Amino acid sequence: MAHILAVDDDGDLCDLLRTALERDGHQVTALTRGAQITQQHCRWADCILLDVMMPDEDGFAVCRRIRALTDCPILFLTAKTEEADVLMGLGVGGDDYLVKPFRLAELRARVAAHLRRQQRTPRHRVLRGALSFDLGEKAVYCREQPLRLTKSEYAICEHLAMHPGRTFTREQIYEAVYGFDGTSDDCAIVEHIKNIRAKLRAAGAENPIETVWGVGYQWKGE
Repeated sequence: MAHILAVDDDGDLCDLLRTALERDGHQVTALTRGAQITQQHCRWADCILLDVMMPDEDGFAVCRRIRALTDCPILFLTAKTEEADVLMGLGVGGDDYLVKPFRLAELRARVAAHLRRQQRTPRHRVLRGALSFDLGEKAVYCREQPLRLTKSEYAICEHLAMHPGRTFTREQIYEAVYGFDGTSDDCAIVEHIKNIRAKLRAAGAENPIETVWGVGYQWKGE
């Protein structure tokens, strides 16, 4: 069972989300305003569903505010379909998004995929150049200093780093990370890798993720 926080100003949709996810055995707390999210919510939430277009504080602003308080997956629920809006959401720390109207079966599948990824617990470290992957903690260290990666950013790094020198398309990376196909989400991988590179650069680490033009990405072979 997971603790899920659903935030949407549509009360009827909140009721639907609660019913669908409780059917899978999860405990769901529903809020109708982003401003209602507290540090306590961030401490216990295993997954956050966050509407984008809310009054007062929109979903992007909420994500910016709470991302430092939690590293759990944040899935945006949005009626915005422009690529720039999607990239903005991923850029502020979101992990995934669902475009309204969406099917509840798809929502349940995406939530389940993110939660499964959190629950994988191998217990050893793997070294890749100056980076050390703790597969139990699901953390990356650069010269023993942790990199503050989101769940999705870490999963992409881990997948590429465990297969150095092998090129993956964006679709293959998405499927490996989230557990299902979704060509409409290709831009998510591009934005996550952009964020990973920026964090590596800030930590003084060499960028190990190479772009293979016209194909995808690979972790530099050693």
